[in-house]
Amino acid sequence: MPKSPASPPFSTDRLAASGSPPEFDPSGDRPFIIEHREALLYMLCAAAELEHGLMCEYLFAAFTLKSRLDEGVTPAQLEAVERWRKAILGVAGQEMLHLAIASNLLSAVGMSPHLVRPNMPHPARHYPPGVTVALLPFGEAALRHFMFLERPEGMALADTEVFEATRHAVPHLDPDAIAPVLQPFATVGHLYRSIEAGIRHLVEKWGEEKVFVGPPRAQARPEHFQWSNLVQVTDLASAVRAIETIVEQGEGPRGDWKAAHFGRFKAVFDEYMALTAADPSFEPTRPVLPATVWPSDSANMPRIGDHETRRVADLFNVAYEILLQILSRFFNNIDESDVQLSTLADVSVGLMFDVIKPLGMYLTELPAGPDHPGKTAGPSFELFYTSDYLLPHRRAAWILMEERLREAAAYGRRLKNGGTDPLSGVVTAFERFADRLHERVEEGPK
Repeated sequence: MPKSPASPPFSTDRLAASGSPPEFDPSGDRPFIIEHREALLYMLCAAAELEHGLMCEYLFAAFTLKSRLDEGVTPAQLEAVERWRKAILGVAGQEMLHLAIASNLLSAVGMSPHLVRPNMPHPARHYPPGVTVALLPFGEAALRHFMFLERPEGMALADTEVFEATRHAVPHLDPDAIAPVLQPFATVGHLYRSIEAGIRHLVEKWGEEKVFVGPPRAQARPEHFQWSNLVQVTDLASAVRAIETIVEQGEGPRGDWKAAHFGRFKAVFDEYMALTAADPSFEPTRPVLPATVWPSDSANMPRIGDHETRRVADLFNVAYEILLQILSRFFNNIDESDVQLSTLADVSVGLMFDVIKPLGMYLTELPAGPDHPGKTAGPSFELFYTSDYLLPHRRAAWILMEERLREAAAYGRRLKNGGTDPLSGVVTAFERFADRLHERVEEGPK
């Protein structure tokens, strides 16, 4: 399927900065200015993109870890590797929760959810300096990068040389300006604290009833995804609670980060460094090369050269596209029944566990191609379209989603016939999820 790279909706050409960096503030970076709803929507879309990108980063790193003793690790080392995979996948799962919360925030203030992001495996460079999203195999560089992104506000921490951070000033903005600007944020927490400050300011300016104009039913509820801390946003108090959930899971409550994403990555980093110091030959990571399926505009970005590997990578990207279509329909529902909404949620979670995970791990065992001897491929998370994945008409949307699942199952079956037996479970999952949608397609008004 031909595709064009997704273009980021935010341009660094519009990023304003003053001439000198601010003094380090141990209490955290100052919130930036959000004067209008358009600016709030703009930064919430940036937050949704960032959560989406971080989830892909963490999934990629977890998939690159070895999973068998015959890959040159001892039983004790493999036990540690499985702990690390579980920890990273746990964080990735919470990033999916954060994307759902960001979608609820967007819906609450009047916009549809934002599920596009800069295309991968190219590093996303349109964020402020120091905030880079890229696919990295598990290792010291990746862990240091993850800790940098999730660090608590006000904490000084050096990133890897590849993603060296520079501190930029908060720009001085004209309070009468109406066009949104991508403002620099130093950490994920800084971004959300600034969004919170912007929501508070707009509530003071207009009142809650004019800020929170979206229908509550359009939002995800805890029972849909079995997330007890998935917050529905209907007023200022619930918006603040939603933001607190994201910030506290990421960097921890102020001053207490050990159980948060930062602390979990720090624990993995400490154990990894100790094990590699004890045994310098220990290598927990497969020799994965981030590479594209389709030709890249970047001369520095490798392309998967093995034909069969490229076909499996295509199947992974199609599965991820279908997941985004289903999530988009869920968050943009108009007349779905409660049972239909639960079905969409169940299928999206099932795709993550029964399709995305096994395909992603399988890809890291497949050869990258003759131009890259000794290297394996990995999931590229390439997007096929440049727009959000909205299928707007209910009955047509359900028919198209079922059709895409069956097409993916048929493609996977052809790959399996070529000898790739690990795809059996993936094919079965595609068919099972297509059947789930088929059972509910005729519910509700025609």
